[in-house]
Amino acid sequence: MLSPYMSPVERVWFYSLRILCGLILLFLILPVLVIIPLSFNSGSFLVYPLQGFSLHWYQDFFASAEWMRALKNSIIVAPAATVLAMVFGTLAAIGLTRGNFPGKALVMALVISPMVVPMVIIGVASYLFFAPLGLGNSFLSLIVVHAVLGVPFVIITVSATLQGFNHNLVRAAASLGASPLTAFRRVTLPLIAPGVISGALFAFSTSFDEVVVTLFLAGPEQATLPRQMFSGIRENLSPTIAAAATLLIAFSVLLLLTLEWLRGRSEKLRTAQV
Repeated sequence: MLSPYMSPVERVWFYSLRILCGLILLFLILPVLVIIPLSFNSGSFLVYPLQGFSLHWYQDFFASAEWMRALKNSIIVAPAATVLAMVFGTLAAIGLTRGNFPGKALVMALVISPMVVPMVIIGVASYLFFAPLGLGNSFLSLIVVHAVLGVPFVIITVSATLQGFNHNLVRAAASLGASPLTAFRRVTLPLIAPGVISGALFAFSTSFDEVVVTLFLAGPEQATLPRQMFSGIRENLSPTIAAAATLLIAFSVLLLLTLEWLRGRSEKLRTAQV
């Protein structure tokens, strides 16, 4: 808030900083927002000005066998990869947070390395690993690699949640006769659930939007929605791609709103523990 005691230089800096931040934000989101009106264009080209309002390209999207197959494949791959990433990522986060062993930092660096390694390298390495096994064009290889890409997000969010976790609650449950599995299921898991779900949403978004690895591992029958969009841009540029992109944008916004709600819930739980 602008203070009445600010000097003229401070006032100029106050407004200049906010204008600069607004311009940067506009620069980041404008390319995303530009595609939305084009999906409602009645014309057959992705150009401005719009020729009219029409839902034709959304009808074409839902009526196309190729787009529906790609959407179905994404719905198959992303949830399966999310479940694997959530399970292994949560277990890894608990082990790395509670454990104290030599090489812990190295293990942590290895499990989060998929976040920093270029996707092309992961795609090539995955293809060279799965192709000799006859799994080059299969859902199994795609799900496994997408799960590996999602694990780091789960580890980071769950580890952050565990930083404020009161381990005395687990000790109290053990003193009352609860087994480690029961204590985890009834005490630990409900309290770290916001972090687990947040990581799962990040893993789901990563898998649902991933295209580079899919180009290496998926055949025509395993093509996901992003790969179908990529193929459409290369072969036949149609406003149907804009409709698909708009649906993905709406889905991403819904995920962000869910993550924000979970973040608020996690803060409330952490405050309640304190």
